[in-house]
Amino acid sequence: MEFDALLLSRLQFAFTIAFHILFPAFTIGLAAFLAVLEGLWLWTKRDAFKVLYLFWVKIFALSFGMGVVSGIVLSYQFGTNWSEFIRLTGGVIGPLLAFEVLTAFFLEASFLGVMLFGWKKVGPKLHFTATCLVAVGTTISAFWILSANSWMQTPQGFEIMADGRFQATDFMQVVFNPSFPSRLVHMMLAAFLTTGLVVGAASAFRVLKERADPTVTGWTESRISLVMAVGLVAVLAPLQLLAGHWSGTVGHEHQPSKTAAIEGYWETRADQPFIVFGVPDRDAQKNHLEVAIPGVGNAIQNLPRDEVIQGLDAWPREDQPPPFIPFFSFRIMVGLGLLMILLGGVGALLIWRRKLFDSPWFLRFCVAMGPSGFIAVLAGWMVTEVGRQPWVVYGVLRTRDAVSPVTAAEVAASLTAYVIVYAVVFTAGALFILRLMAEGPVAALAEPAPRQDRAPGSALAKAPQDTSPGEGV
Repeated sequence: MEFDALLLSRLQFAFTIAFHILFPAFTIGLAAFLAVLEGLWLWTKRDAFKVLYLFWVKIFALSFGMGVVSGIVLSYQFGTNWSEFIRLTGGVIGPLLAFEVLTAFFLEASFLGVMLFGWKKVGPKLHFTATCLVAVGTTISAFWILSANSWMQTPQGFEIMADGRFQATDFMQVVFNPSFPSRLVHMMLAAFLTTGLVVGAASAFRVLKERADPTVTGWTESRISLVMAVGLVAVLAPLQLLAGHWSGTVGHEHQPSKTAAIEGYWETRADQPFIVFGVPDRDAQKNHLEVAIPGVGNAIQNLPRDEVIQGLDAWPREDQPPPFIPFFSFRIMVGLGLLMILLGGVGALLIWRRKLFDSPWFLRFCVAMGPSGFIAVLAGWMVTEVGRQPWVVYGVLRTRDAVSPVTAAEVAASLTAYVIVYAVVFTAGALFILRLMAEGPVAALAEPAPRQDRAPGSALAKAPQDTSPGEGV
């Protein structure tokens, strides 16, 4: 393997985007969770929902800020490392990225200030509206980013000019390209599941601590959020399995080489097996240590048993995606998805039997599953991006033709700098967030609500002073 400018540029973009995607995957769902909490507080007048909001909004602010910072780095890399990609595809990709800024980022940035620091300035209904608009903004942002990336996977609605530049001919086809609907649903469900698993882990951790304290009784804030999180996972995890299958079906139709790499198929044939395990070897064009179930590969993809499925031998070796990463990443993603379904199903049963808080083994399971949403998102992203290779725009523009005219030494220097800075900044931020989660929402009890947004008749209405949750960020 030669560490040339192309490979180093790919490694640098993979490194920075792997950090960045963790934050939107969390904040998209957390923004909606905050909107639900504030809505429930206004509706039920229960102080517990207010306390939970005050606690999680701090974590949201920190995560949102780190997501913005890491996202700016990606924008600069389009110019520094991938200038040819932007020069050639800017007529299509440029407007999509601009729409994301104009319709989503401005909305989020404008109302985030009201959400964090407007408690003394606006009424409760207007503040709730601001929270909802921030949640809507995160969803709109995901819409445009996924549209742009999906177009790179399944391009349509464009033509290539004489000078090689891409020009959009139908923006509706560009935006709503074949893989976009399934990938949008798949990513949004992944974001909500990621949030649910993090909230569930933090809540279960606090409940385990409360079990050791005999003075803690009744429905505490952590127990309320644990039930909400487990209920969310119970509903969304099975839906995610269906959404993932839908996305896989679209991929089989439009990106058959990616499907072959994911499934570990080297031979074009009918009646493909399901390869449970193997070690794909691109040089040998086969799998080592293969464990397969014969005759069920077609059924898994909803295809007749006698229909031929292309293997990687249908493409020249230079057009084959490297199968090792997609093959294992896909199995990691699916394995974690099945564990999420198990967690949701068992959790729902325990809630129904009223034994959720009296099952320490399940609470520990929730804590252990806390990071699984992030791991599954990263695995899914690697399946998508590595499985598309050697194309940056599938079937049209090769990755090697999109890189900037830079030297390997220049890219290596910037990659080293990114690794050092990210290791310091984001490690510190992540540790601080984990410390806040460990403290739990009980710490927010000491933060009285502002006078003008206290729910009528609530205990917090008697608090003597105003404290904005933004002051604790």
